[in-house]
Amino acid sequence: MLVQDFLQNSADKYPDKVSLICNNKKLTYSEIDTMANKFANALIKSGVKRGDRVAVYLPNSIESVISIFGILKASGIFVVINPTTKKDKLTYILNNCRATALITSYSNVKLASEVILKVPSLLFTVLCKNKKGSMYKNNMFIDFNEIMNSYPSHRPKCLNIDQDLACLIYTSGSTGEPKGVMEGHNNIVFVSGSIISYLENTPEDIVINVLPLSFDYGLYQLLMVFRFGGTLVLENSFTYPAYILKKIESEKVTGLPGVPTIFSILLQMNLEQFDLSNLRYITNTAAALPIKHIKALRQIFPDVKIYSMYGLTECKRTLYLPPNQIDKKPGSVGIAIPGTEVWLEDEKGNRLGPNKIGELVIRGSHVMRGYWEDSETTDKFYRPGPTPDERILYSGDLFKMDEEGYLYFISRKDDIIKCRGEKVSPKEIENILYGINGVIEAAVIGVHDEILGQAIKAFIVTKNKDLSENQIKHYCSLHLEDFMIPKYVEFRDSLPKTSSGKICKKDLR
Repeated sequence: MLVQDFLQNSADKYPDKVSLICNNKKLTYSEIDTMANKFANALIKSGVKRGDRVAVYLPNSIESVISIFGILKASGIFVVINPTTKKDKLTYILNNCRATALITSYSNVKLASEVILKVPSLLFTVLCKNKKGSMYKNNMFIDFNEIMNSYPSHRPKCLNIDQDLACLIYTSGSTGEPKGVMEGHNNIVFVSGSIISYLENTPEDIVINVLPLSFDYGLYQLLMVFRFGGTLVLENSFTYPAYILKKIESEKVTGLPGVPTIFSILLQMNLEQFDLSNLRYITNTAAALPIKHIKALRQIFPDVKIYSMYGLTECKRTLYLPPNQIDKKPGSVGIAIPGTEVWLEDEKGNRLGPNKIGELVIRGSHVMRGYWEDSETTDKFYRPGPTPDERILYSGDLFKMDEEGYLYFISRKDDIIKCRGEKVSPKEIENILYGINGVIEAAVIGVHDEILGQAIKAFIVTKNKDLSENQIKHYCSLHLEDFMIPKYVEFRDSLPKTSSGKICKKDLR
């Protein structure tokens, strides 16, 4: 199976079913498939060949969905780039993957014109969302609507096999230049099937996605829904929470994927004014939910299955906590997803048993191919596995396992704070800070200190304006060992976030 078969199989089975709801438009599987075929035929006619990289620089939209599946149907490799990415980084990514084509909007004509001069591999750009009515006259540009009006709708001949790459997903680049994680068709087919199995998705599911398609968590909502034949409600963001909640109500949404920032906002709202009774499940990843938030969500949604999960772009999804364990183990992110294996290792490569802290190692068909044309970094994280030619993934994340095999996230290896000679997990302190009445968000980092080595600094967002630094420290002293109490506390109106909604500690530093 190839990734474009997710759409094609559903179009054959449910041609008249609504597959996508976006910008107040509803499109059936047959309509999406036809439009993607036209787009693929246009790409092939314009020079896209098997294995070429085609970049999608668009917000969540109908056009971005058509582009992704059209690129796959043209036997290309799609590269979704966050639409807020600035020119220099955009240029770097396009040059790094040697993109053949760029798909963007008319509002970016000036930017695209400048980028074209700096990216020799670009043959053409497709412009979408033409609001002015007149097409941009330039032989480097193709109008999306013209493609829909002019190109044939037959499915192009399939050239790829499941060993070929389907996409590159560029990491945020927090430790340097962004790196493209290579995802093969077989990787995506396996991991999407594994996730669908434990979420128990059916064609009756209606899933809302407010996360960018450039973020693999957001992208997989599209891919999985089209695979199991459900309906995707695609929104641009969670900027207007009340609007999203109304959309959940009106479209009878059954699945809500989110990140901690989204759930933090929801828990501050009066949800009784919205009918959310159709919700069947909630998922969280990107960062672990504070235990306080999990308990609050359980009270608000007692009949909704809540899935705490852990993953990273390099293998998509790794762990999930079965919902029947969430009250018993609210601090855990669970066990290996179906069909995979995980374990913990110390710095000498020894496997660790319960109650020992070690690096999470991941084995399975969801372990991606490595980083695009970066063998040095690939070899650092993707290492030889137990069978010939197999690679396993070293996550760079520290975990602890309990006696029943459930895993608990401790920290990124490079986030561990060394204070007074002790190793301190920021996550442990953050969990305590979330227990303080009025704390909405909390982040902890280590800062240089001549005496302590590293001092602990806490950043707090609170709705309680009377909360003081001394009160924070006193609360911590009641719940933490003395070397874990923050030396510094800084109150902020908000914390910096990545495009996926994760608190960006690099910016705090």
